[in-house]
Amino acid sequence: MAIQFGMNLLLWTDDPTQESLLPLYERLGAMGFDGVELPLLAGDPADLPALGRRLDDMGLARTAIQVCPPEANPASGDPAIQQAATDFLKRAVDATASAGASVLGGPLYAAIGEFSGAPATPAEWEASVSVMQQVADHAAGAGVSLSLEFLNRFEIYLLNCAADTERYVREIGRDNVGVHYDTFHAHIEEKDPAGAIRATGPAIRHVHISENDRSTPGKGQVRWQETFSALKAIDYEGWLTIEAFGSALATLAAATKIWRPMFEDEETLAREGLVFMKESWAAAK
Repeated sequence: MAIQFGMNLLLWTDDPTQESLLPLYERLGAMGFDGVELPLLAGDPADLPALGRRLDDMGLARTAIQVCPPEANPASGDPAIQQAATDFLKRAVDATASAGASVLGGPLYAAIGEFSGAPATPAEWEASVSVMQQVADHAAGAGVSLSLEFLNRFEIYLLNCAADTERYVREIGRDNVGVHYDTFHAHIEEKDPAGAIRATGPAIRHVHISENDRSTPGKGQVRWQETFSALKAIDYEGWLTIEAFGSALATLAAATKIWRPMFEDEETLAREGLVFMKESWAAAK
């Protein structure tokens, strides 16, 4: 698989099935994106197959992302909540497949924004691994790969760095599960982001290109040259997908703590970010 360049649609919406967004997708394709990343946070999953067909017509491939709410927390010690998490994630896998996507990423292993006030316990880790093994088996049958994204300490507490996520993935022990590496979270949590990429190696299956302030890639503090060189060093072949956040959705802006304008407009961010990704990847050694 060659490198593919994607755009996460959370910059505009949490429901990608809206008919009004189709002209945007056409424009993203015209910019040169290979595909889009579909947030599965809202909307009717029954509308995803039709969206997939429309995106096929535009020549746009796709990936998908999901997050777990507290009532469906894989790391919960409550068997009923663990079962709810298993069911929730299996539905997310089915939605991913129905949209014609083959990758489901995100912090699928625990509820986002849910904290105990202490580090993760072995019991929470084991509960989460058990849920993800069941979900991974279901995903394999649907032709979907899972990429598990470590987040920074302010958003989640089970997995905050690449090394722990790689160990977690090894414990799941399924070929269709890998590490989802996000440059924003790594900028906060990794002492040596390039070293973390090299150490994690082929376990990295999906990459989010996200600036330290969540705005236009290349206009902040992320160590981009080192990052792209490290990805080349591990022979990474997969998606490089821009994930940025703005104020288009009030609820999402509040959730991602966007309090001031960070860029000119969404499509300018996408266009400039794509140029930056392509030039940086081509120049990396």
